[in-house]
Amino acid sequence: MRILDAFKGSRPAIETQFILIVRSLSDKDLSINDFGKTLDDLIEELNGTKIGDFSDKASKLINRMDEQIRANVHIGGDSDSAGIERMKRSLEELNVFSEYRLFEIPEMHVGVFLVMWKEKSDKGPIFVEVVVSDDEEG
Repeated sequence: MRILDAFKGSRPAIETQFILIVRSLSDKDLSINDFGKTLDDLIEELNGTKIGDFSDKASKLINRMDEQIRANVHIGGDSDSAGIERMKRSLEELNVFSEYRLFEIPEMHVGVFLVMWKEKSDKGPIFVEVVVSDDEEG
């Protein structure tokens, strides 16, 4: 992903036929104030369509990703589409700013969760994680 200058040499945390999760550091020197625009620009570059955070479509995508992860890794508890917001609040409690987007890329038949985070002081590296899941029709 050129816009984020990340993922070079990164190895997937999970990689199956249905889901890919990769964590990385970005080599960009972005301000936390630019995270939202950067993510929106990336969605546009990928010909993606943003999914509303609290929409039915978002819940379906998050639950599908969760099922695909649970098929490969044991996780206690039930699937919860509100988990992303809890993650964001947890990061904020640790003095970390985060910004995420849920989107789909129809021509590739995938749904994507992309999150960036950095210390609220706006110093230090930018961490990036992407989860790519097949869509229901894919």
